[in-house]
Amino acid sequence: MELLTAKADYRNHIKNKKKEMQVSAFCFGAYMYFLIDFFLHLSARIPGYGIIRPTLLLVAIISMSLIVQRDRLKDISKNPAYRAILFLIGYIFVSLPFVEWPGSVIKNNLPEFVKAIVFFFFTVFVIDSEKRLKIFLIVFVGCQVIRVLEPLYLNITQGYWGSQTYLGGGEFSQRLSGAPSDVINPNELGFVIATAFPFLYYLLWLGRWKAKLLFIVLAPLLLYALILTMSRGAMIAMLVVVWFLFKDSNKKSLLVLVGIAVLIAMWSVMTPEQKDRYLSLVDSDAKQAATVDGRIQGMINEFKVGLERPIFGHGLGTTGEAKFHQKGRTQAAHNLYAELIMEIGMIGLFVFIYYMSSVYRIFKSNLNLSRNIPEGKMFYVRLNKAIVTLFWMYAIYSMNYWGLSVYYWYLLGGLSTAFGWLMVKEFSSFDQEERGFRGLKRFGKASRVGAR
Repeated sequence: MELLTAKADYRNHIKNKKKEMQVSAFCFGAYMYFLIDFFLHLSARIPGYGIIRPTLLLVAIISMSLIVQRDRLKDISKNPAYRAILFLIGYIFVSLPFVEWPGSVIKNNLPEFVKAIVFFFFTVFVIDSEKRLKIFLIVFVGCQVIRVLEPLYLNITQGYWGSQTYLGGGEFSQRLSGAPSDVINPNELGFVIATAFPFLYYLLWLGRWKAKLLFIVLAPLLLYALILTMSRGAMIAMLVVVWFLFKDSNKKSLLVLVGIAVLIAMWSVMTPEQKDRYLSLVDSDAKQAATVDGRIQGMINEFKVGLERPIFGHGLGTTGEAKFHQKGRTQAAHNLYAELIMEIGMIGLFVFIYYMSSVYRIFKSNLNLSRNIPEGKMFYVRLNKAIVTLFWMYAIYSMNYWGLSVYYWYLLGGLSTAFGWLMVKEFSSFDQEERGFRGLKRFGKASRVGAR
């Protein structure tokens, strides 16, 4: 009886100690609301709401809350991704006097960069327990799914498309983009689909039967929406995701059969224009093959623009200005790596790649920890696989997408860092608890021997 009581007291001690190390519920709730506000664009949905600049206001509130309770923040000063992100920020500010348009950086572009990079710090410091990690994933992935289902629903019920593409010969074809209240084009909507899919597969399909049923409902809807975007880059990103799902599967033959069935189903619902769009990736005779060549040439031109100022670049967020001076029109970057050279130079490119490699090293460390995870904690193993898949999809899709002042690389780095810290804390605590129980058991035995 005394031993059972001691075990209960020990568990409560460990539980209370973990709670003492967590940030406040207010701070966590504010961050979850920040995610909803940011991804669902509440400013575009609620009249007058945007006047208060809610995103920047929430950034300020969460930042102040973290500063006030800084004694509760986990010590990650030695984490490689954390040091790399600080190095990136420091480099951007130190190199500011040497870029071509420092005024544009300060006046126009810093707020977007701040709104993106805070995802790293907020995720690292606020996601400090398994429960909060799961809530974070529900909110983040849930928002991405809503961003896909909303325009798909409008397309099915009202014929909404949101965008179109030029086919040549004066012909255009409709493409599905984000909902009217969203700000994403078809390529970005495809990117959202490819981002959500690994989480849905590893956390739902490999979960319990109710989770599997939800995946069976959502997966066809997301894949159909992907077809409607006509985004070739997003289709390549999805192929990267599928490759990792196949590589990790223990039922490869079954997965191949399912994949063939899915491909046949997807092909059967495509219009001739959609088929031609995706065939243009591999068929030079396809009607839209010229746009592939144009995209490749555009990427080459972006690297040329970057090499005009190869050391420090033109300045954070100045891709549009740099391309305007070359081609007479502002355009977003179509390649992250070219964007890095254009905006922060070759030095900045290497700093950012160092950050990416630091994030990847966290995955490898998590993989080593996961080899000794008890059966009841397989959530950690599945989540690590989802994050690794996401990393490689991002790395490849970044050849077709920008990202220096976009959230996704920073959120991934923050999630990886927080998740790695949680794994160390959870399983070191598990070992500590087991050692404590063994000590209590030995103590109990010794007491009984002494009593005799």
